[in-house]
Amino acid sequence: MTFFKKLEKRVSARQTYLCVGLDPVWGKIPEHLPHSQEGLLEFLLQIVNETKDHVAVFKPNFAYFEALGPSGMEVLQELIQKIPPEIPVVGDAKMGDVGHSSRMYAKAVFETFGCDAVTVTPYLGHDALEPFLDNPDRGVFVLCLTSNSGANDFQLPDLHLKVAKKVREWNIYGNAGLVVGATRPENIAAIREISGRMPYLIPGIGTQGGDLRNTLFYADDGSKIPYLISTSRSILYASSKEDFAQQAGTTARKLQDQINLCRSSL
Repeated sequence: MTFFKKLEKRVSARQTYLCVGLDPVWGKIPEHLPHSQEGLLEFLLQIVNETKDHVAVFKPNFAYFEALGPSGMEVLQELIQKIPPEIPVVGDAKMGDVGHSSRMYAKAVFETFGCDAVTVTPYLGHDALEPFLDNPDRGVFVLCLTSNSGANDFQLPDLHLKVAKKVREWNIYGNAGLVVGATRPENIAAIREISGRMPYLIPGIGTQGGDLRNTLFYADDGSKIPYLISTSRSILYASSKEDFAQQAGTTARKLQDQINLCRSSL
C-alpha cells in the first residue's frame, strides 16, 4: 500500500488531519522518568499510546535523536517499529544531497528506519530528490515555504513558488507533497494555485502561533487529503508531571476537534 493510500485510509477511519511531531528534549521530559535510553523510549511510547486515536501520522524529527548519539538512533528505530502499523510515519529529516548521497539517505529513511514518508530540501535540485521520488510507495514532502522567520532570507518573495512549480513537474508517481508553514497563510493561496492538488504538511500551528482557520481556508483543494496539520511541542510537553501522556492525549483530541470544526465552517 502506498503512503498516500495508507494515509487516506487512516484519515477516513479516524476523521483526523493531525500530525504529531515526536521531538524529544531531555530537559523537558518529566523528572519522574529515568534519564536513560529506556526512559526516553518510555516517554515517547506513552505519548504515542495516548494520542494515537487522534492522529493521522506521527512525525519523528531525526535531529533530536541524532543529537543523543547511537543510543538516540536506537530509540528512534525502536520507536518507529512500535508505532501501530496502520498509522503512517513521516521521517522529518529534511534530506537532500547530490544524487549518490541522496540514494543512501533514501535507503536509510525508507529501508533502515522503515518510514512511510520523508521531508526533503529542494535546494540541490531534481537529482537530489529523484532517489526519494523514485519510490512510488513512499511519500516525499518537499520544503516549500517554511514557518520560521528565516524563510524571508531565500524563500520569499518568489522562490517558494518556483519550488511548487518544479515539484508539480517532478510528481510523476503522485507521491509528492509540500511543506507549507501556517505562519504565512496569505502565501498559501498562490502556492495552491501553482501546485494543484497535492497534500501539504503544515507546521506552525500551536507554539508558533499560526492561524488555523485561514491556513485551512487557503490550503484546501477539495481533495480527500489536502493537508496535514503538524504540531509537536504543544502536545509533547502539555504537562511535565506524571499525567504528561494523558494531557498530551487531551491536547491532541482538542486540536483534532478544532481542525474538524474549522473544516466544517469553510
